Amino acid sequence: MLLLAATTGCKKYVEVPLPVGTIAGSTVFQSDATSAGALSAVYSQLYSQGDFDGWGGLGCVTGLYGDELKNWFNYPNQLALYGDGATSALYTVTNYWTNFYGQLYSVNLAIEGLKTPNSNLNYSNQWLGEAYFLRGLMYFYLTNAYGDVPLVLGSDYLANNQLARSPQANVYKQIVADLKQAQSLLDSKYHNAAGAVTTDRGRPSRSAAMALLARVYLYTQDWTDAESMTDSLIADAADFQMTALSKTFLLNSSEIIWGIEPYNSSGYYNNYQVGDANGYYLPAGVTPTAAYKLATMSDSLVASFEPGDARKSNWVGKDSVSPSAVYYYPAKYKGRGPYTSPVEMIALFRLAEQYLIRAEARAQQNNLTAASADLNTVRARAGLSATTAITQSDLLAAILRERRVELFTEGHRFWDLRRTGNLDAVMNVIAPLKGGSWASYKAWWPIPAADIQSDLHLTQTPGFQ
Repeated sequence: MLLLAATTGCKKYVEVPLPVGTIAGSTVFQSDATSAGALSAVYSQLYSQGDFDGWGGLGCVTGLYGDELKNWFNYPNQLALYGDGATSALYTVTNYWTNFYGQLYSVNLAIEGLKTPNSNLNYSNQWLGEAYFLRGLMYFYLTNAYGDVPLVLGSDYLANNQLARSPQANVYKQIVADLKQAQSLLDSKYHNAAGAVTTDRGRPSRSAAMALLARVYLYTQDWTDAESMTDSLIADAADFQMTALSKTFLLNSSEIIWGIEPYNSSGYYNNYQVGDANGYYLPAGVTPTAAYKLATMSDSLVASFEPGDARKSNWVGKDSVSPSAVYYYPAKYKGRGPYTSPVEMIALFRLAEQYLIRAEARAQQNNLTAASADLNTVRARAGLSATTAITQSDLLAAILRERRVELFTEGHRFWDLRRTGNLDAVMNVIAPLKGGSWASYKAWWPIPAADIQSDLHLTQTPGFQ
């Protein structure tokens, strides 16, 4: 399976593919070429399974489940998702569990195979650091989707199939441990699959591990370490700078700390945040224009942009069906279809988020002047004046609003509402408007029923059957 994924996946990641006849196991990690190829298979799966882009991507799914997107697609699964009617049979919310645990098996194989010193490897630290980073990344998304989750840290599938859920606090401890390992092993440069230094940011560097650590510290309310981690990234002006809005998501953008290169073997890439033909559907009875979308931005999201916010003119598409029927849709990513220039990547970590993490961490520590300065850095790029928030509570609310308009449909909003204690208040208003209903237990998603049947130690997410 590793061989198949590596040789048919994202061509940019697999510059050095696994040789014909190689099988998954310890022999894979006896050379740089095969070690890189095995990890390339994981990156390929992150793209090809659509975990972070497309209509199954977390940005879209949490946007529909939460308060960012308005659904127009009359499809049972999407209607259930939009109405916050998640169940253990709803593939849209359970597939991340299946996808990430499937990938974790490959990552754990890599860690086991690379931990033993091997003189045949010139870039063993790079490959092992990538593996630890990937494990931390997958557990971050697993625990934020499902809460307490099993900690699978080895490749013995018989043992893994007997694991119960671990408390989220323990999952976060493991994530931090893995990311610190990655930070110590990776260097400050980006490397390609041959181990050579490159400007390509599709494989993680030390900075990628630090960016995820900063996000983890934010989520766990470790304000001191969140500030410290972002300090280092923001100070690295030689590698990372805020760019013009039109250049933010371009391949090799200086704002991107790490992302996924969306290319497959045919040279095509896709992201749902594109205003192109057949992208969304308009309501029944409305005459469509040349572009119709599966979903548009919610009214509350559109209204959250201040007058003059350049992000609305640069990152939001507009379809005027009539003077009384105007629809807005996410248009952060402009490209779709054949590999063309300029090329974009799915940005999972970028500098603007780091400024907002530091702003929140500083505000929580009552360093309001410094927090305002970070918030204003993001606002200035959008053409907005300095924040008027003065008190700590007002400043924290302003930072949350800024995260909404800066990071919209990138997979942050729903989890931001939950971690700041605002989820129930927002969803109790929004869910009925979407034709559904809300209950506090819906903050976490159910896991596949088949996994509970095969592992008697597993339990369903509280509130679900």
